[in-house]
Amino acid sequence: MQIKLASVMVDDQEKALAFYTGKLGFRKKVDVPLGPFLRWLTVESPDGVEGVELVLEPMAFPPAQVYQKALFEAGVPATAFMTRDLMADYARMKAAGVVFRSEPKDLGSILAVVFEDGCGNLINLVEPRG
Repeated sequence: MQIKLASVMVDDQEKALAFYTGKLGFRKKVDVPLGPFLRWLTVESPDGVEGVELVLEPMAFPPAQVYQKALFEAGVPATAFMTRDLMADYARMKAAGVVFRSEPKDLGSILAVVFEDGCGNLINLVEPRG
């Protein structure tokens, strides 16, 4: 078994695409219209495992909206992205206008920082150590 797709719920797919490609440096992988207000939209990381995609999932399901808002307000990240050089990514992303919740923190076995994706999610950026 393999994980090929992971999803983040977004309040606006076009805004999410601009953030994930323009500020994080991901690439658009798939963009298929599914009707007047929906599309299957995925991005991939140029540094990631080949074939793994992040689905920018439209939040059309009302309970998902409640859940996303509750996570955000509680400060709980929706997911985590791994990096080999957190400080370099942090500096690059901050210069691009990404909003961080704090400075990077040394948590022993990891270096971590949480950022906002502008689409209702918090994302934990993590650099494993050791």
